[in-house]
Amino acid sequence: MTSTRHTLTLIATAALLSASTLAQAQLIQPAPQARRAPAEPLAAGLIIKFKDGSRTPVAAKAAVQGFRAMTEARGQRVAFDRESAFGRRVIRLDRRVPARDLVQLARDIQLSDPSIESVQIDHVARASFTPNDGRWDLQWDFVSGTGGINIQKAWDLSQGFGERVAVLDTGVRPHADLVGNLLPGYDLISDSTRAGDGGGRDSDASDPGDNVAAGDCGLFEPAEASSWHGTHVAGTIAAVGNNGMWVSGVAPKAKIVPVRVLGKCGGAESDVADGIVWAVGGSVGNLPKNPNPALILNLSLGGQHSCGSTYQSAIDYARKQGALIVVAAGNDEEDVSNHAPANCKGVMAVAATTRAGARASYSNFGSGVDIAAPGGDKDNLVWSLSNMGTAGPGADALAGMMGTSMAAPHVAGVAALMTASNSLIMPSDTAYLMKATARSFPGSCSGCGTGIVDAEAAVIAARGFRAEREPNDTAATAQYLNVFPARVIGTLQAAYPEQVDVYSLNLPAGQGLSTNIVVLAMDFNFSASLELLDATGKVLAKSTLINNKPEINYYNKSGKTQALYVRVKGKTTLMLGSGDKAYELKLTRNPF
Repeated sequence: MTSTRHTLTLIATAALLSASTLAQAQLIQPAPQARRAPAEPLAAGLIIKFKDGSRTPVAAKAAVQGFRAMTEARGQRVAFDRESAFGRRVIRLDRRVPARDLVQLARDIQLSDPSIESVQIDHVARASFTPNDGRWDLQWDFVSGTGGINIQKAWDLSQGFGERVAVLDTGVRPHADLVGNLLPGYDLISDSTRAGDGGGRDSDASDPGDNVAAGDCGLFEPAEASSWHGTHVAGTIAAVGNNGMWVSGVAPKAKIVPVRVLGKCGGAESDVADGIVWAVGGSVGNLPKNPNPALILNLSLGGQHSCGSTYQSAIDYARKQGALIVVAAGNDEEDVSNHAPANCKGVMAVAATTRAGARASYSNFGSGVDIAAPGGDKDNLVWSLSNMGTAGPGADALAGMMGTSMAAPHVAGVAALMTASNSLIMPSDTAYLMKATARSFPGSCSGCGTGIVDAEAAVIAARGFRAEREPNDTAATAQYLNVFPARVIGTLQAAYPEQVDVYSLNLPAGQGLSTNIVVLAMDFNFSASLELLDATGKVLAKSTLINNKPEINYYNKSGKTQALYVRVKGKTTLMLGSGDKAYELKLTRNPF
């Protein structure tokens, strides 16, 4: 799994001469680089999964030894094999090879043993930003203008206090403007040569640099300086804010859990998948469990291939824990459907937009994209934390970059603002709310999802979000709502001719109530309606269709606070429906 190595290049770096103002910064601007054609997808080895219960771990390890011999007989030198998450076995080659070179070998191993469930190519993942040779005023991407994410008013409601965000990337430097928000992480890179830190997997998730010499990543690949990609991504999410220096992150009081999965020439799919499992607190071989599990994950990486079961199993596991997995859509100017892990089920794929709010020319697109965020272009870079070193670490720095790698952390940061604003919301719930409240594109952005993420609107929606609490089918068991505007995601049982859910609220004198409902599961045999009742059970209003949505508008002119009940009614034209039907109920209190 791979994208072009040049996406790791740092193009413009500003080294602060003091810790006070940007005006004291100096720019280092290398000569412009011509865009190269995408490199051929590379592989790190093979991933073997045995059918459940078909082999003991000892027998499986013995079988893998035979597969290693088969691999070397085909001219591929094996560096090691190891156990991975979910009982998979990984055969790691001593060097990266074109993925196409392992296709037939994977098939042969699959056919050689009936106890094997699958054999996958262990694709190489790369960081997903595009190089640039310019700069622009810092943090235009945060403001409420045309292309920004409208962060200032969101900060009045939440700054992400204490929320943990895992950054699966090249590792993170202890930058002066980030170290206060940095938690211990882990280095999941199993290939010591690619790790570049003198060893394989260990508890040091700092970035030692990912510089390479010409030819290291492929026959015609040039030398590259260290990118400090993970530090840039982490800074966008949670650089310390309001401290008189450097920049602020989207969630300046959130915490970063660094998970190092990308090294020299990128990283292996199996390492990235293990990183997902480890980040959320799962077991990965004999590694110590993450003492600070994170349920918001940022993956600014990817490669050109379909989503295999190695990625999907890890994502499914994280989703079961309630995690949100934010993934950069990729920078190949094509449909995201052939770019993993952005094309996996259950992730939130993020496209990149420019300051004008249009799709950035490099950004992938398509129906698989969920939302967009600022990724910048050559005239309007996204600025965040970096390092001056071209090989190993040097002084702290700022860097302007562009790419979907820069867009994704904006979304992850907003998710942290949302979860910090409401203890009842799970990170996995934030994707729906961000998409529902996204701002319409001011520019052309076909295939970029529902809009540009709007931090203020998303946090407001999150504060009033509630999951349905059962039972709630009578006034006596009604679910009480006290934060407005309120959003409830609930279900109605379509297996009965009619089913109801009931919610209660207090409406002060002189205020109005607006409420509507949308059935989220498309079923032409099923419909929903609303009724508004007072404390005696008297029906005060019934819904009418407004813009094809059942809606009620009511004004309290009684002179005192009213206790009201909203009854959601679902009805099917069939005697027996099929499955529960999800709905979204919105309630807004406003003075009229």
